[in-house]
Amino acid sequence: MNPNHLAQRLQHIAPFHVMEIAAHARRLQAEGRDIIHMEIGEPDFPTPQPVIDAAQSLLASGEIYYTSALGILPLREAISRHYQRLYGIDVTLERIIVTAGGSAALLLATALIVNRDDEILLTDPSYPCNRHFIRVMEGVPKTIAVGPGERYQFTADLIDRAWGARTKGVLVASPSNPTGTSLREGELAKIVDCVKAHDGVLISDETYAGLNYGRAPETVLAHTSEAFSINSFSKYFNMTGWRLGWLVAPENRVRDIEKLAQNLYISPSALSQHAAVACFSDAGYAIAESRRLAFQARRDYFAPALAEIGFKIPVLPDAGFFVYADVSNLTQDSEAFCTQILDRTGVAFAPGIDFGEHRSRAHVRMAYAVGLDKLKDGVDRLRRAVA
Repeated sequence: MNPNHLAQRLQHIAPFHVMEIAAHARRLQAEGRDIIHMEIGEPDFPTPQPVIDAAQSLLASGEIYYTSALGILPLREAISRHYQRLYGIDVTLERIIVTAGGSAALLLATALIVNRDDEILLTDPSYPCNRHFIRVMEGVPKTIAVGPGERYQFTADLIDRAWGARTKGVLVASPSNPTGTSLREGELAKIVDCVKAHDGVLISDETYAGLNYGRAPETVLAHTSEAFSINSFSKYFNMTGWRLGWLVAPENRVRDIEKLAQNLYISPSALSQHAAVACFSDAGYAIAESRRLAFQARRDYFAPALAEIGFKIPVLPDAGFFVYADVSNLTQDSEAFCTQILDRTGVAFAPGIDFGEHRSRAHVRMAYAVGLDKLKDGVDRLRRAVA
């Protein structure tokens, strides 16, 4: 195919370097090497049994058809109740759109909001797909460098100073991938006020909400009904391969989002939706909470252990299952460092260059989404490698 036939937007879509590390790790594994996978952000826990049981029941019935583009009513009702249970707030089901993964929720939000050359503010570092969705819509992701002093997160003051003539809105991710950190207490309310003062749009990526340690989860919906909140069944509910998420939108924008969803993918998977209702049962919540505590125990071991052997952890992650480690005392090139460590030790993790440009070659992202025994083995291997 003639390269001139390709859309120019592809020039701005960078490859996901972590997938190259993952592919290299799989090749080594195929050769018989013992690999400890810390590169991919996927919980190692299997799909909860109540979800599997619900899916098997629907499969047995054979009644798997298209659903409404907004999602099935029982699931939207369950998500509405979830906001009351987790946050103590009322979110009506009319504002809830079930989507084909959290990524589809972000796709719908950006397709609704972003015009050509509109700027959307994001932090650097941040999850790369967020800025790439903006690029696909021919907008401009304007990244703002953040570090340990800001907990790798936005502040209202940073947003206010970065706002320009072409700025349309802000995409906040709390808790964050890759850093595992949340906004400071009280900061989200200030950001809501700041964006409102600029007459902008606020998108809140809350994919890791629920996997919080030492503080309650927070949602933008507690502060405003005008923001867009993105969430997923992949992390807290351990349903990665089911590709299911949801979007909460201002009520007067739901019809527009429904039209987009109808045209972009018709409807989310019927099987995944019916299965996901079981997440919100007492048994579903009990499993999710037990796994959250397991992740917290992993964090409590892993972050201090890394610091002890020379990885700098300036901010202890308070959510999710990532450690964003400063390796500037060990290397000047995190990409080469990840490959070398993988080849030498069999421990796979991601280079910082996937997540932005601000000191990205001085950082790596490690996922503690594997069991404690593997984490301890990985730390032992790393200790020998960096000694």
